[in-house]
Amino acid sequence: MDIHSATEKQVSNQDPAGWADALGRVHRPWDGEARIVSLVPSLTELVWDLGLGPQLVGRTGFCIHPREGLRAVPKVGGTKDVKIETVRRLAPTHLLVNIDENRQETVDALAKFVPQVIVTHPCRPEDNFGLYALLGGVFRREEVAGPLAAELSAALQDAQDVGVRFPPERVLYLIWRAPWMTVARSTYISACLATVGWHSWPPVEAPRYPAFDWSDGWVSEIDRVLLSSEPYRFRPKHLAEVMAACGRPAQLVDGEVCSWYGSRAIQGLRALAALRVQLAAGDVGA
Repeated sequence: MDIHSATEKQVSNQDPAGWADALGRVHRPWDGEARIVSLVPSLTELVWDLGLGPQLVGRTGFCIHPREGLRAVPKVGGTKDVKIETVRRLAPTHLLVNIDENRQETVDALAKFVPQVIVTHPCRPEDNFGLYALLGGVFRREEVAGPLAAELSAALQDAQDVGVRFPPERVLYLIWRAPWMTVARSTYISACLATVGWHSWPPVEAPRYPAFDWSDGWVSEIDRVLLSSEPYRFRPKHLAEVMAACGRPAQLVDGEVCSWYGSRAIQGLRALAALRVQLAAGDVGA
């Protein structure tokens, strides 16, 4: 089964027997205490915000939010290099994974002894509604998932309002240096940017994270460059380098704002909208 061909189910992911994940697998509401291992930072934070912290028994080293709350939760490796035997010893009832962030061979190995493997694949901010419904339904936290969805709806509307308030811009979003790399339109990051009227450039769907040269013809078409803090940590010293390479304004941006989904998507959309307003005001002032 190829998990890389799946897409996240939306709010309609409810099935008479339970809740469907990104592969269409139905998961019944869980009775009793779950033992959850999350291999995805965004999902780990969402699990915590759904009030499931006491049932979280394992997480990756990249799962950092909430920082204090997770100190006591054992690490099982990284998102790509999971320690299989460590997970086995934790005896989880549920494993939370993501199509983009985890290796299929790892998930297949873990599925041999973890009863419930929940696969996710949010590709747009709107997909978080389905994510809240899925985890809220499976772990019987609908009373918490509902308010989260309402907050997301408000943040999404505010971001979209900002998107129509200002003229659209073509934005180069940098995620790596040496080689220089950006994001394609098929990514969650690109969809978040589009919410506030920033259209990622170049306008390609694949590969999802293309490498490029500053001499490429399309570079002259961009209006602005955003330098992300992750996975490559761009710093102030890189701004001059980028502006010299393309002659366009450049700005550092918190990578969590555009790339984290789950409950952090709410504050991410708000922060992205605020940044768009801030930079637009600066452009006018200049």
